[in-house]
Amino acid sequence: MEKIKYRHEYKHTMNLLDYYALKQRLRLVAKPDRHGDEDNRYRIRSLYFETPNDKALLEKLYGLPNREKFRIRLYNGNANFIKLEKKSKRNDLCNKRAAPITKEQAERIINGDIAWLKNSGEALFVELYAKTIYQGLKPKTIVDYWREAYTYPYGNVRITFDADVRTGLYSTALFAQNLPSVPVREPGLILMEVKYDQYMPDMIRDLIQTNTRKTQAFSKYAACRIYG
Repeated sequence: MEKIKYRHEYKHTMNLLDYYALKQRLRLVAKPDRHGDEDNRYRIRSLYFETPNDKALLEKLYGLPNREKFRIRLYNGNANFIKLEKKSKRNDLCNKRAAPITKEQAERIINGDIAWLKNSGEALFVELYAKTIYQGLKPKTIVDYWREAYTYPYGNVRITFDADVRTGLYSTALFAQNLPSVPVREPGLILMEVKYDQYMPDMIRDLIQTNTRKTQAFSKYAACRIYG
């Protein structure tokens, strides 16, 4: 069995002025994400799963040290690059498992056709099937935002900036091109996420310091659930 690898993950909010200053410094030492456009950005849309009693949401709001959530994630609206993901947290360390999924398979899951998952041969599909049966997991909320990402090899550091976080207003239409959505954050606020393995190099730690950066347990999923 493959050993599950956990990483450190911290979230910070900042204003636009600090964001622009920080990313200029990052560009000198870190590598832009290869999936970004000419502005090093790409769009992420995720459809999160939830139980009838809001297990994932309540675990987050209560700050439980061990929790998990499932999602189907779409990048830049490209239906040829979709992933089923499970994100877990264990005592402040995070892990993400992912498996590629086709648009047809995703639509079958969204529409409640899940029997085929049981015999798919993909461990993550089988786990989703089992938890759909025993926990009542169902597609619940769409989270949509722009991401800008940078990587640094030592410590396997990944720094991302998320902006224009929006929710799909009760919809589970992951592939809708004109999905109605509303913003869930104050205009001008940027969410920075810092992920790394065993250590964060001192140079990166010093580089990302700002005047307004605040560590906080912000959850895009929980913020979007305000609307349903």
